Amino acid sequence: MKFIKFIIILTILFSINNIANASRISDSYDGNIFPIYAGNGSIVPPQTNLKESQKNNRISLLFFYLDDSSDSKSLAPLISGLDLIWRNKIDIIALTTDELQGKSFQDPQEEGYYWNGFIPQTVVIDNKGEIKFDKNGEIDIDQINNIIAEILEIDIDNSSFTLETFNEYNSIISKKQDTGNSK
Repeated sequence: MKFIKFIIILTILFSINNIANASRISDSYDGNIFPIYAGNGSIVPPQTNLKESQKNNRISLLFFYLDDSSDSKSLAPLISGLDLIWRNKIDIIALTTDELQGKSFQDPQEEGYYWNGFIPQTVVIDNKGEIKFDKNGEIDIDQINNIIAEILEIDIDNSSFTLETFNEYNSIISKKQDTGNSK
């Protein structure tokens, strides 16, 4: 009887292949990308929607993504970094495009109105409802920071940020260090 239990256990163990095998560079579904790859699960679900954000006269950053997209996974730490930098000044509205597909949006106060059908897509809308940035694919955090600072009419002191990966899954945003080599 013990031998049969042993054989059953071994069969189960050998039949289970790579249960937890997350990868930022694959288009596999690993779960929600923000807690896994950005260490920030508070971004999803969004704390507000575009209509409320505009009503409150705030800047909105829309991020359209899919959890099983390697391009979306690589941008998750950047979006999380923007949340850390601008948390009290802007509303980050990160949305998976699964629920947007096949629908038509006519109202500019609906997030889906701005989605162009490709992922990842990042859109910055100022507090007056004007699009200030709209790009698919990789984005430059310094460019987004400058756009937000310009809308808010603040000087960000030519600050520059970089994405630092500290393990296979997580990254952080940090200020670029001046090496003193520039003149």
